[in-house]
Amino acid sequence: MSRSSLILGLSLLLLAGCDRAAEAPAQPAPESAGAGDVVRQFAGTPLPAMTFADADGNSLDLAAQDGPVLINLWATWCAPCVVEMPQLDALAAELEGEVRVITISQDVRGAEVVTPFFDDRGFARLEPWLDPDASLSAQFTPEGLLPLTILFDAQGKEALRVAGGYEWDSPEAIALIRNRLAAE
Repeated sequence: MSRSSLILGLSLLLLAGCDRAAEAPAQPAPESAGAGDVVRQFAGTPLPAMTFADADGNSLDLAAQDGPVLINLWATWCAPCVVEMPQLDALAAELEGEVRVITISQDVRGAEVVTPFFDDRGFARLEPWLDPDASLSAQFTPEGLLPLTILFDAQGKEALRVAGGYEWDSPEAIALIRNRLAAE
């Protein structure tokens, strides 16, 4: 067998493996949205019945939340996530009593990296919830795009989401959240 026949044969074998359709993700990314765009494609999706813990062993039951919540999936290694954290802390202060801001780390190393991150920055309102298995990320962003922030209304239904960085402490973001919740 000649060398060119072997290369051609291997190339055909590799291409043949590409004709199988990939399994569709549970919630595919919106095709027209870019990073930081507000998306309402998944409006009405229920808040998942999942439980997360912090470094001290306290637990957070998402399904038991009373009132609107803004959930932010983030990681210490994600540059846009790190930029958003102080903004989310300021947003939590601004919207205190209106919306609970919940940040859930997708760091595989969990408290080992999240606790020092929080200690160094001294957030006043954010709590260091952990999801080292990235189960929430797998449910909402199979592509693994972080940060991902989702607003759920008082009935536990998704109102909007933003994949990618966003300026959460801006007047526009505050108005967006208030207006979206008022419309529900």
